[in-house]
Amino acid sequence: MPGRGVLCLGLLLHVLRGCGSAQQPGSCPDLCKCSEPAKTVKCVNRNLTAVPPDLPPYVRNLFLTGNRLAVLPPGAFPAQRLPDLSALNLSGNHLRAVEAGALALPALRQLDLSGNPLLSLSPQAFGEGGSPLEELALRGALRDHGVLLSLATMLQSGALHNLSRLELADNGLLLLPPGMFTALPALQQLDLSNNSLVGLGNVSFQGLGQLQSLNLSDNSLGVLRNDTLAQFRSLPFLRRISLGRNAWVCDCAIEDLVAWLKESDQVEGKEALTCAYPDKMLGKALLKINSLDLNCSVPIDLPSQLQTSYVFLGIVLALIGAIFLLVLYLNRKGIKKWMHNIRDACRDHMEGYHYRYEINADPRLTNLSSNSDV
Repeated sequence: MPGRGVLCLGLLLHVLRGCGSAQQPGSCPDLCKCSEPAKTVKCVNRNLTAVPPDLPPYVRNLFLTGNRLAVLPPGAFPAQRLPDLSALNLSGNHLRAVEAGALALPALRQLDLSGNPLLSLSPQAFGEGGSPLEELALRGALRDHGVLLSLATMLQSGALHNLSRLELADNGLLLLPPGMFTALPALQQLDLSNNSLVGLGNVSFQGLGQLQSLNLSDNSLGVLRNDTLAQFRSLPFLRRISLGRNAWVCDCAIEDLVAWLKESDQVEGKEALTCAYPDKMLGKALLKINSLDLNCSVPIDLPSQLQTSYVFLGIVLALIGAIFLLVLYLNRKGIKKWMHNIRDACRDHMEGYHYRYEINADPRLTNLSSNSDV
């Protein structure tokens, strides 16, 4: 029957077409959920130990969170197969190492590595030619000091010169490497909250001409020095600075900060900033502090103080010298007589030595002296 044969052939071709489409690269990996219309793949809390090798090439938003990805090796996300991947979330894994070339993706704009106990971060993680990355989140991922230094090296190299948002919160940072942000001309938002920063003396914000928001809340800042405040004033777009919940020390060194707070409109919630030390100033609002509260004495310039001491010492020595000369002058006659007596005594003593020498040198006088002794 020709009609039945044609029908069977059509069914067979349809089945084969379906099987072929199930094996195409656009299929969804096991343990993941995919949405081709949304260009999104989610592999969340699946205990994955490696990046799925069969990710569909249409993916733009990839969520690989809550897994056990210990290492990201080179080519973990092949650029040829994932040309449109722009948002990558790797938070909450167990990542300890990100090797060179692991994140070399041509379209990557957003990356979240938060909540990973990183021990190694290659400065070439984004490849040799730099990255188009615009947003980088490293919340709670920089507790190892070596990783912080590697990140600083990466940023200073200009590999992430397009970065507009950088999140470094919750890392327990005490100090930041010098010049860490100097090669980030496009940075607009910098989050350093919930660390343990004790000062910003070695931090330069001069290269951040586009910076709009700076979060320094929940740290251990005791004071901001004049050079740091001058940098804040020089940034034309900086309008939001968060300084809440820091350990402000309200002594004479805080006068510059208080003056800046009173004149600046950059600090959010500045009315709520209060003193933490000393005890007598505890809880007092920084905006209500005046010079009488601080009871600052005029600072003594140490070089001037030393110079004054040297002058005083010179005066004392000169006075002692004058008194000594005056005593000599008043006792000049007695001193002259005393000198004559000493001279006569020395002369008589020397004559005695001379006489004895002559006797010892002349044999005749020696014999005479011996006989006379007898």
